[in-house]
Amino acid sequence: MGEPAIDIQGLAKRFGAASVLDDLTLAVEPGQTFAFLGRNGAGKTTTIRMLIGLLKPDAGQIRVLGLNPARDALEIRRRVGFMAEDQTMFGWMRVSEIVSFISSFYPTWDDALARSYLQRFELPPKTRVRDLSKGQTARLALLLALAHRPELVILDDPTLGLDPIMRKEFIRDVIEHLQGSGVTVFFSSHLLYEIEPVADVVAILDRGRIVRQAATEQLRDEVKQLILPSAALESIGRLPGTLDVKPGGKRVAVVVERVAEALSALEQADVTPVIVDLNLDEIFEAYVIGRTDEQGPTQPALERVA
Repeated sequence: MGEPAIDIQGLAKRFGAASVLDDLTLAVEPGQTFAFLGRNGAGKTTTIRMLIGLLKPDAGQIRVLGLNPARDALEIRRRVGFMAEDQTMFGWMRVSEIVSFISSFYPTWDDALARSYLQRFELPPKTRVRDLSKGQTARLALLLALAHRPELVILDDPTLGLDPIMRKEFIRDVIEHLQGSGVTVFFSSHLLYEIEPVADVVAILDRGRIVRQAATEQLRDEVKQLILPSAALESIGRLPGTLDVKPGGKRVAVVVERVAEALSALEQADVTPVIVDLNLDEIFEAYVIGRTDEQGPTQPALERVA
């Protein structure tokens, strides 16, 4: 296996007395679409700003395409496409003018590819940026992030502020224009139902740490809701890998992150639960706001995924 496209080890960041990131560790392999999930304020944007050299970590190590953002920020920005939800563009420029202006910063800029994106994204070249719709502005930002053929694309909550149809169209564009070309994508979001169809790997950020990193399919296979009699759970005690417990009178719903172990424990107790599949939104909820019958969510479980 080659070097990760992004390699973060023991990252920490504080702003005054507030700890934003604490011992953050993750790896993104080349060609993956990697979903970096967390609630607003969880530290996603802080992490991304350190990846592209806009912030310095207080502790830990970062490598982006084998480079150190603290030393090689300009080289990283040449090789990385970046798009943020609050990305600022020159509103007085026409679309064609801003495309021409941005192209001058990238030796690898592909004019033919930029023209192709203008057509595919239905962007009017003579319209001023300030007069574009939100959807058009998002597609223009995507064009500017992609036309220099980056090895890695970092998208920081790019669909925030778009309506549902625009968000679906944007995700479709990501699938068509990034996954199809084998580009590594690091996609930060809190809109989980949109990420689910495109993400190869998911990392869930909570309180400054990764509480789970795994392939999307692995998460679906291993994290399940088990519905069983409340009396049975009281007799058995806490199931292995419990993330969330929701009492419901005579029955209780338990979300577990290691369903095979939990089912084995129930089988030994001669209890047959109802097994419920969960979507990514429900899995995320169990990790970040789920409560067990003890002291809260389970401890972080980190896995490197090829």
